[in-house]
Amino acid sequence: MLHLTAGRVGSLLARRATAALTNSSVRMASHGHDVAEMVDMSQPLYVDRVDIPLPDRPYKDTLSPAEESLKQKEKGPWSQLSKEEKLALYRLKFCQTFPEMQEPSAEWKTVLGGIFIFLGLTGLVVWWQKVYVYPARPRTFDDDWQAKQVKRMLDMRVNPVEGFSSKWDYEKGQWK
Repeated sequence: MLHLTAGRVGSLLARRATAALTNSSVRMASHGHDVAEMVDMSQPLYVDRVDIPLPDRPYKDTLSPAEESLKQKEKGPWSQLSKEEKLALYRLKFCQTFPEMQEPSAEWKTVLGGIFIFLGLTGLVVWWQKVYVYPARPRTFDDDWQAKQVKRMLDMRVNPVEGFSSKWDYEKGQWK
């Protein structure tokens, strides 16, 4: 019997791994796909969400010269700022207001339309199967056939003690 120690197994695995790395024929193929850019989630991000009223960073990082002068004006008294300037300062910090964030979207129309398209296509498939795939309905499902079958079972007195025929009154010719 062979006995492998932990050191021996480790050295075998290490040799195999280094051989695979040094082999020039082994390389990763990208299959023509671009590698997605990684986003550093440790950096502050801007998001417009109702549950996060103050984002980590302002909406606009790079400012034009006019916006820079407005930022300098912001450091002074706000009573000297006009309403338009205050709104412009707000738009530098935030992209949307709370009412704009809470405005309902029309996405429900797309979802409902997709559901109706799916149901319509499913109905077409079921209809096609009924017409072209499934066989004709058997004659035993017809009402007159079933009436004849009931009459035959009563004539044969099928299960007369507790079953089918026990519920038929043979003298009056009707159900009890």
